[in-house]
Amino acid sequence: MPEVIFTGPAGRLEGRYHPPKRRDAPIAILLHPHPQFGGTMNNQIIYRLYYMFAERGFAVLRFNSRGVGRSQGEFDHGVGELSDAAGALDWVQGFNPDSRACWIAGFSFGAWIGMQLLMRRPEVEGFISIAPPANLYDFSFLAPCPSSGLIIHGDADRVAPPKDIKGLVDKLKAQKGIRITQTIVEGANHFFENKVDELIENCSGYLDTRLAEIESGEDYGR
Repeated sequence: MPEVIFTGPAGRLEGRYHPPKRRDAPIAILLHPHPQFGGTMNNQIIYRLYYMFAERGFAVLRFNSRGVGRSQGEFDHGVGELSDAAGALDWVQGFNPDSRACWIAGFSFGAWIGMQLLMRRPEVEGFISIAPPANLYDFSFLAPCPSSGLIIHGDADRVAPPKDIKGLVDKLKAQKGIRITQTIVEGANHFFENKVDELIENCSGYLDTRLAEIESGEDYGR
């Protein structure tokens, strides 16, 4: 799990990078929760997702957005953080020029950033959006959403209420050409207290299914 420092739009960014064994391995970028509420790349869920992708051969990067940890800059209410995410993906792609696919996974605020990033990057073939705060941020930019993915949340989430996430899912499911999978973790709050293992099991199962479909040519998620 090499520590890395790379140049972002507002200065250096601190991350952890897992290099792949195959030159054509897909890339995964992980985006942490809101930095002003303690969100960092060492968040338990982001940490577990990092290893979930690494175990499946991905080139994986998790990093601290501007102003977090040793990353330079200041919180920029999502605008700068999206630029950081794009810069992080560029950095990983520079090390993996033969990679043709990318996945984005984000938790809470990171889910909002991640879904904006996938709108800008046609190489994204899948996403995992954990507890997207559809009540707090505008997701109308997903018109249309360019790739299929998983939206997973708890039914006891008071930060991002299930009814608001359902509205987002229903809107995305109405689009043609993509497939949105919604999974609800019973009894889970916004932070998945005592439910992280179940969360990761669901994410792993979804990822394995999609990867098998892509490998067989049966995936229609692009």
